[in-house]
Amino acid sequence: MQEFKIDANGKTPREINRSLKEQAKKYRRIVIENPNAMHYLAAGLTDAVEVEIAGSAGYFAGTMIHGGKVHIQGNAGWFPGDNMTEGEVIIEGSAGDGVGQGIYGGTVVVKKDVGSRTGEIMKNGTIIVGGNSGFMSGLYMMGGRIIIMGNISEDAGESIIRGAIYVGGEIKSLGKNAKIEELEDQERKELKEFLPTYGFQLEESDYQKFRKIVPLSKRPFYGKETEEG
Repeated sequence: MQEFKIDANGKTPREINRSLKEQAKKYRRIVIENPNAMHYLAAGLTDAVEVEIAGSAGYFAGTMIHGGKVHIQGNAGWFPGDNMTEGEVIIEGSAGDGVGQGIYGGTVVVKKDVGSRTGEIMKNGTIIVGGNSGFMSGLYMMGGRIIIMGNISEDAGESIIRGAIYVGGEIKSLGKNAKIEELEDQERKELKEFLPTYGFQLEESDYQKFRKIVPLSKRPFYGKETEEG
């Protein structure tokens, strides 16, 4: 596989992203060395290229990407994968608040813990968290799915409209318009098939612990359920 390396030392995010987009036309794999937790790395990427960030990234890593795979070997700051439409953002460590905020498609994976408001206003796609997620995860969620293998903190699923949050650990409290349901057999089967593709190896007993947070009402702000046509 062709590979190109970009040394981030002494460069601005704008310079790195400009070089990344230029080289993505020629190479299938690009490595950003010495990222030093820089913000906005791989922002707006639209080519089907694999980008390895050889360290930690700052805020908005992989924001607004369409296609391609961004693999962060360390941690990430707030809002990784923000508003992405297609592709993957994979973080080997932990991440801050707003993981996958507003995504329209694609997959965001964080192997360890994340901060608050995971999947806020997401429309579609999948977010996977290998550890715990903070308060108001799924805030104003409009579609897609969030899979949290650890615990979820206060006000989970606050004002959720559509979609589902799968939780393998404890649910501290629910937000408005959220309720807990058991998984259907088909949903559990999908988790068993999907999670190993990102390196998560769970026991059968772990899958049996999953519950899901879904909307209590389809239109909580616009009237009663009986008013729907």
